[in-house]
Amino acid sequence: MAPPVQPTSSSPAAASSQSHGRLALAPFKTPAFRWQWPADLSTAWALEMETLILGWYVLVESGSVVMLTVFGALMYVGTLLSPLIGTLGDRIGLRRLLTGMRLVYALLACTVLVMAATDTLSPAPVLVVAFVVGLIKPSDIGMRTALVSATVPPAQLVAAVGISRTTQDSARIGGALAGAGFMASLGMVSAYVLIAGLYLMSAALTWRSGRALAVAVALQTAPVVRRASPLQELKEGLRHVWHTPHLRAAMALAALVNLCAFPLSGGLMPYIARDVFGLDQQGLGLLVASWATGALLGSLAMGAFGGRLRPGRTMLVSCGLWYLILLGLALPIGVEMAMALYFGAGLVQSQSMLALSVILLRTTDERFRGRVMGVRMLAIYTLPIGLLAAGALIPRVGFAALVALYVGLGLLALAVLAWVWRQELWARQARANAV
Repeated sequence: MAPPVQPTSSSPAAASSQSHGRLALAPFKTPAFRWQWPADLSTAWALEMETLILGWYVLVESGSVVMLTVFGALMYVGTLLSPLIGTLGDRIGLRRLLTGMRLVYALLACTVLVMAATDTLSPAPVLVVAFVVGLIKPSDIGMRTALVSATVPPAQLVAAVGISRTTQDSARIGGALAGAGFMASLGMVSAYVLIAGLYLMSAALTWRSGRALAVAVALQTAPVVRRASPLQELKEGLRHVWHTPHLRAAMALAALVNLCAFPLSGGLMPYIARDVFGLDQQGLGLLVASWATGALLGSLAMGAFGGRLRPGRTMLVSCGLWYLILLGLALPIGVEMAMALYFGAGLVQSQSMLALSVILLRTTDERFRGRVMGVRMLAIYTLPIGLLAAGALIPRVGFAALVALYVGLGLLALAVLAWVWRQELWARQARANAV
């Protein structure tokens, strides 16, 4: 009698699962991506720790929510420079540009470290450091995403963008908890020794990524033919976005969420932790980690299965859910419910913003990618506007009323945007919904 046939994993379902698993990790087959991912991870962890520590420091030392919102706004003041930085990246190579930016981070971190060690630190120099970091930080995310799109095959773009996004999301978990822990137990000096070390390591890894594979070097470090001045190239990039309807729609949505959603999800977090829920610095770390855990799971899901979703529709639906979840913060809830809300908000936020990035990168010509991502970062300029407005409104109307106002404005503007650009973002045959 023949032995019974053993079950195998060759069924269609098993084969499909294995195929998706291989696709999700395929970008790591590219040597340049294997170096860039830990470089981006180190930068993201250091930036998250630094933002959390300095934000808490400014709030405690000044005792003012207005000062906190000024600090948060300064961290994004450089959004006005993002198109110029994107143009520079197209000309000199994104790898060189990112390496230089991360060396600047390290220098600033060492400056804070020296002031903390000599007991000369105060809110004023912290705001100066925030201003300088803010000149380049908004461009870092866009430039690293553009570099990913230039080093991995097009078929792996969705997976690569999802994996790359995990560097930010894991940083908000680990960086928030580690930053709070270091600050609470070992002090600012010890925390900044770690931060400066992470920045230096990220600069070294970023530089090394360009030497990992000849293809990456050819794309990012070969001499660029200068056929136009930087100003002309910038104008070309802006015209490209303005005359491409689905890109213009994506930029409008990015500006909207930075105005009305991200202030409630990030910049106001120290105030929400201390003044709304009565938490200490470690409690702030837990709130941030809740948001980031949801965002990390959303990024992983998009990396594994996002190739089957229609980006335009995913972006709109997830954005609407994000606003509805944030509305729960206006209710009289406890800390546990707030953590659950931030987890859900992080999950759908990640899916919405990743879908937006996929639309920009997949439908943009390679020679415009740096400039388009620079314009994308320009949309962040509405974030400091939203933060400063929140700082002025909270003492007058209260936090719950502010949440209702921002969510109501966001949902109304989202509905108008979805209707005006329905053919570019919702139609099944639209370029933004290509799979």
